[in-house]
Amino acid sequence: MKKIFLVTCFTIFTLTASFAQKLAYVDSDYILKHMPEYVSAQKQLAALSEQWQKEVDARYQEIDRMYKAYQADQVLMTADMKKRRENEIVEKEKAAKDFQRQKFGPDGELPKRSTSTIKPIQDKVSKAVQAIAESENLDMVFDKNSEVIMLFANPRYDYSDRVITRLGLKPGVFAK
Repeated sequence: MKKIFLVTCFTIFTLTASFAQKLAYVDSDYILKHMPEYVSAQKQLAALSEQWQKEVDARYQEIDRMYKAYQADQVLMTADMKKRRENEIVEKEKAAKDFQRQKFGPDGELPKRSTSTIKPIQDKVSKAVQAIAESENLDMVFDKNSEVIMLFANPRYDYSDRVITRLGLKPGVFAK
């Protein structure tokens, strides 16, 4: 009887402690759409992207024009002339692909500009979320529009050092 009572008390205590956490969520898209600097940054990035896309399209149109001219003149060309024109077309196409990669690729100018423009705005939102979380005594804040990203967590719920210890490692020591 005593064991049942203790188990029941422990269960009730555990459930009560777990419900004592204060959780909240925010809608980051909604917040960002209300920030004039974010809207302005998005417009600037869209205009830049459109400008570069027009340049890419113009380069590919030039390549297409060169290829059609090559096909039309091919009958009248010598082997040496054909080879030279083919090389010109290939070089133009390579240059167009390189330009496209420089502007739009993963390490391209557009992603870099996007990061440098948007990150300060996101940092500003993050600081505001943290300030509210601290003033409202919230334990965790999630972003409604992302895949369960925690924007703020009370440090007392960070079990990272315990996991590191459980793995047989020493907390605070980074592997080199």
